[in-house]
Amino acid sequence: MYQIVPATVGDVGLSAMRQCTPPKKKRVDRQGRRMIIAGLIGAALVIVAVASWCYYSASLSKANLLKTELLDLSKDGFVIRSQAGAVIFRMSFRSGSLDLDSCSKEGRILSCSRSGAGNLNFFIETVKPKDTVMCYRVRWEELEAYRAVEHAMSYNGSHWYGGAETWSQHWPIVFAGNQEPKPFITSDIYSNHQAFGGILERYWLSSNATAIKINDSVPFHLGWDENSKTLRFQARYDNSPYKSDPGQPLRAELSYRVCVGYDVTSIHKYMVRRYFNKPNKVPSEAVFRQPIWSTWALHKTAVNQQKVLTYASEIKKHGFNWSHLELDDRYTSGYGEFEFDPEKFPNASQMFQKFREDGFKVTLWTHPFVNYNSTNFGIGVERGLFVREPGGELPALIRWWNGIGGILDFTNPETRDWYASHLRILKNKYGIASFKFDAGETSYLPQQFSTLMPLQDPSVFTRRYTEMAIPFNDRAELRSGYQSQNISCFFRIIDRDSLWGYDLGLKSIIPTVLTISILGYQFILPDMIGGNAYPNRTEGHQGLPDRELYIRWLELSAFMPAMQFSIPPWVYDDEVVEIAKKFTALHETLVAPRVLELASEVLDTGDPIIRPLWWIATDDEASYKIDSQFLIGDDLMVAPVLEPGKQERDIYLPAGRWRSYKGEHFDKGPIHLTDYPVDLDEIAYFVWSG
Repeated sequence: MYQIVPATVGDVGLSAMRQCTPPKKKRVDRQGRRMIIAGLIGAALVIVAVASWCYYSASLSKANLLKTELLDLSKDGFVIRSQAGAVIFRMSFRSGSLDLDSCSKEGRILSCSRSGAGNLNFFIETVKPKDTVMCYRVRWEELEAYRAVEHAMSYNGSHWYGGAETWSQHWPIVFAGNQEPKPFITSDIYSNHQAFGGILERYWLSSNATAIKINDSVPFHLGWDENSKTLRFQARYDNSPYKSDPGQPLRAELSYRVCVGYDVTSIHKYMVRRYFNKPNKVPSEAVFRQPIWSTWALHKTAVNQQKVLTYASEIKKHGFNWSHLELDDRYTSGYGEFEFDPEKFPNASQMFQKFREDGFKVTLWTHPFVNYNSTNFGIGVERGLFVREPGGELPALIRWWNGIGGILDFTNPETRDWYASHLRILKNKYGIASFKFDAGETSYLPQQFSTLMPLQDPSVFTRRYTEMAIPFNDRAELRSGYQSQNISCFFRIIDRDSLWGYDLGLKSIIPTVLTISILGYQFILPDMIGGNAYPNRTEGHQGLPDRELYIRWLELSAFMPAMQFSIPPWVYDDEVVEIAKKFTALHETLVAPRVLELASEVLDTGDPIIRPLWWIATDDEASYKIDSQFLIGDDLMVAPVLEPGKQERDIYLPAGRWRSYKGEHFDKGPIHLTDYPVDLDEIAYFVWSG
C-alpha cells in the first residue's frame, strides 16, 4: 500500500520534508470505499424499487379502474368479453382518445372528463337487469360546439341484423363499400336506392348475442367501412337535418346502450321487451285469413268505376275469397282532394252500394301531399296546414312522385283534425272500411323546413303521420314506421319490382320481412304478388310478371302474415288460377290460424311472427346465414323456391324432429337436403314434430 502526499516547491531533504508535513489524517482504505459505494448503490436501488412499486401500484389501480364487469376501457375504445374471456364486442373512439388520468370510478359508473380533443363528459354505467343479461350505458358528450362524436363498431367475426329497410336487402346485413356517416332517417328507397328505408329503428343485433340501441336524443348518422369491417356511429349537428334544443349550443352527444346475453334469441327478447313499443290490439282477423285485392299493379292511375266493378266481379266469378278491395291511386280529380272524380266515377254511391251487396269491404289510398293545383292547397295555405319554409308562413313546396305541392304538417293539431275529418267523411259517406296510408318518409320533407312543433329528429314526422292511421287501424295499411310498433296496423314493405333478385325482387322479401320483424313490426304485408309490374323493372312480357315468377311469389306470400293480390291469376291461364286457389286455401287453413295465435302473443312479448332459423338454433352457425328460409313461430319452417327454372332446392333443417309436407320424417340433425324436389305448384314446408 502506498499513499501520495502533497509536496511544496523548494523543499529539500528528508528532514525538511518531515518538518513541513502536517499531522496525518485517518484514511479510508479501498475496501471501506467499496462498502460505502455499495451502500449508496443499495440505497439508490431501494429508492428505485419503492418508486417502481408505487408506480406499479398506481398503474394497477388505474388498470382496475378501467375495467368494469366484462368491459375493458382503453383510451381508444372498449371491448366486451364473454364469460369465457373471448372478445364479443369492440368499439373504437374515432373523435378523440380519452385522457385516462381524468377518469374515475364510483360504484358501477366509470367517468372521464378529458380527451385528446378537449374537455368532455364521458361515462360508462354497468346495468345488470337480470342474471343472463349485462348492459352498459355509454355516453360521450362534446363540450365544444359543432364538434362531431364518432364511435366505430367492429362487425368482423359476427353476423348483424336490424337497422332499416334497404333497396338491396340481405340477411344478415351486407355493408358494401365505404359510406361516410349520413342521417339515419326514414326515406323512400324506391326513389333513392342509397337511402335508408321507410321502416327503421336505431337497433342492431349480432350473432354474438350482443345488441346495441342508439338513444332517441342523438343526432344520429350512420356510415360504414367495408375494408375495416366497421359501422360508424356518429352524432353531429353541423351539415345535418337534426336540430338541437332551442337556445342550446350545438354540442353533440353520442349515447347508446350495449347489452350482452346468453344467446342471440334471449338478448333480442330482452331488448324488445325493454325498448320497443307493443301494439295494443290485433288488426282484422279477415286480413290475416283472406287476401287483399288492390287495383294498383293492374290499373295504376287509369282506374275508373267500370274497371273497379269488373275487377270485383272477376274475383267472385273465379271463386276467390277476399278480405277487402283496395282502391288505389287517382280515384280523385287531383292530389289533395278527397272526393271521387265525377268523370272517372260518375256514380260512386251506386258503386259502393254494389260492393256492399256483393260482400266487399273497400279501403282507399291516401297520402300526406296536396298539390299546388288542388282546391285544398289554398285552404292549406290560409289555415297554415303545411310544413313551411324556415322562419316563414309560406308552405315549403316539395316534389313527390305525382307532382309538386305542399306536405301536411302532422305536428299541427289543426292539420291532424282537418285531415282526419276528411277521412271520416269518406268513411261515413261511402261505408269505407279503412285506408292505405302511403308515403310518410322524412325524405319528402324539404332540406330546410319549419313545423309547428319543432322536430329535433326529422323521423318523428314519420311517427306523427303513422298516428293518423290509429282511428282506422283495423284494416289500415302503412308503408313507413319509426317508433310506430304500437300502432296496430299492417305495415307494408316498399313496392317490389317484378324481378327475381335482391334489389326489390322476390329474393328480397324474406330478408326484408325478417329485418322489420326484428325491428318490432309484426303485422306485415309483403306487397303485391308478382310485384308492381313497373315498366323497365319487370321480367316477363306484355306488361305482366313472368309466369313462373308470379307462381313462386304467390307460394311465398301464402306463408306470410297476410296476402295481397293486384295482378289477378286469371290473366295467365287456368293452371295459375288453380294454383292460386290452392295456396289461398292453404293460407287460410294452415298459416292464418298459427299467425293469429302468434299475433295475440305479440301484444305481450313483441316476439316476431316470422322468425329466422337461428331463433331455435342459436348454437348453429349455419342458421345465421340462411336468407331463403324462415319460421312461423317455432314449429313451422318454410323453404320456397326463389330461382327461375328450378323445381328443386337445397334445404337446411336445424336439429330436431321435422315432418315434411309430403309426410317424410327427419329426426336427425342438423340436416342438409340437397336438390330436394319441389314442383312448380308446391312450396316446401316442414312442421316440428317433437
